[in-house]
Amino acid sequence: MVHSNHFKRRTPPTPPPPPPPHSLNHFASVNHSQIPHQGNTKAMANLLSSLFLLFVAAAAVHHRQALSITSPSDVAALKAFKSAVDPASIPRWSCLASWNFSAADPCSLPRRSYFTCGLSCSSSSSSSGGPAQITLITLDPAGYSGTLSPLVSGLSRLAVLDLSDNSFRGPIPSSLSSLSALTTLSLRANSFSGAVPALAGLKTLQSLDLSYNSLSGSLPSSLSSLPSLTRLDLSFNRLTGAIPKLPPNLLELALRGNSLSGPLSKDSFAGSAQLEVVELGHNSLAGALEPWLFLLPSVQQIDLANNSLARVDVPTPPTAGGGGGGGGGSLVAVDLGFNRIEGLVPGSFASYPQLSSLSLRHNRLRGDIPAEFGRKATLRRLFLDGNYLTGKPPEGLLSPGSAVAFGSLGDNCLRECPASSQLCAPSQKPHAVCKQAYGGGRPRS
Repeated sequence: MVHSNHFKRRTPPTPPPPPPPHSLNHFASVNHSQIPHQGNTKAMANLLSSLFLLFVAAAAVHHRQALSITSPSDVAALKAFKSAVDPASIPRWSCLASWNFSAADPCSLPRRSYFTCGLSCSSSSSSSGGPAQITLITLDPAGYSGTLSPLVSGLSRLAVLDLSDNSFRGPIPSSLSSLSALTTLSLRANSFSGAVPALAGLKTLQSLDLSYNSLSGSLPSSLSSLPSLTRLDLSFNRLTGAIPKLPPNLLELALRGNSLSGPLSKDSFAGSAQLEVVELGHNSLAGALEPWLFLLPSVQQIDLANNSLARVDVPTPPTAGGGGGGGGGSLVAVDLGFNRIEGLVPGSFASYPQLSSLSLRHNRLRGDIPAEFGRKATLRRLFLDGNYLTGKPPEGLLSPGSAVAFGSLGDNCLRECPASSQLCAPSQKPHAVCKQAYGGGRPRS
């Protein structure tokens, strides 16, 4: 610091007259030792430091806001979804373990440490400034348990929800019906219970898989209100009652392993012109199978094994003598095994041009095996075992050039079915059993 005595050595002999009180030169005469220069420097430094910290904080907030690209409502729905999962069921290596909302935004890229899997997002709109939204949730089969939060319905653009092969429990929220963009809903192989929810609002839903759960009650009539549904699988639950009217554009119907009852109603299948696969095995369906079932325009596979059906009426398809097109023209496989079907083996099955697999095993069928089966070039699998069939097998079935490669004619009342033939295993019923089955008389040969 420059001291005042330094100026005295440079003062001229005759000092000038004192300046006016308000002159600018007044400051030149001030003793610099009286100015608190160090205090002002420290105050200025503190001020600058405070301003810098405020700037850094503002920049951090701005940066964090820039990274928050996901719709706030979607983030809230995702948080609710994860909070409904039991924390102890989330392995450290799993998708859900990487969902850290305090460390990253769900839709930020690249996903190296957080939100590494289990979800996908739509692109945020740079032109409109709109936020990104969740379009897909597909969890890994990590054994997650817990419930499905109803607040997941807040994901307004969600197209796929797949929680398959985990241990979720409780009811399926009816609020899912508000997910208007949903195309795929798969909750298979969990422990969901309660009724199948009414999902009439899902007009874009294409695939619904709720199989292998513990759902109970009857099937909702609202199923017919799903115009885009092509695949429906509710197999292996505890569903009861009759089959309601089906969605109009259904391709695959799978309701195996329930307790559905009553006869099949033609009204339920009215308008099912595109239905290709009918899987209704392992239920309690009874009564007769009527001709309309086999004449559905697009049907390829019919599985009604392990029910309580008593009769089957198989028509000759209008395509007989031609190939493809029309009712029955596409029928490839029929399984009616393990029912209570009585009467003769329907020879009209041989008239279906594409038929390659037929099972009527373990019913109460009698009479001869239709000779047409021995001439059926497309028939690769034929299971007629466990009935009371009599007579001699058609020559074409046992010849070396037979089209039938897999099957069984065993456990019947057939004559001349050689043990050397694989088709004749297991052995035929004892004569006494066959005699009793035919009212004490000899089985018809």
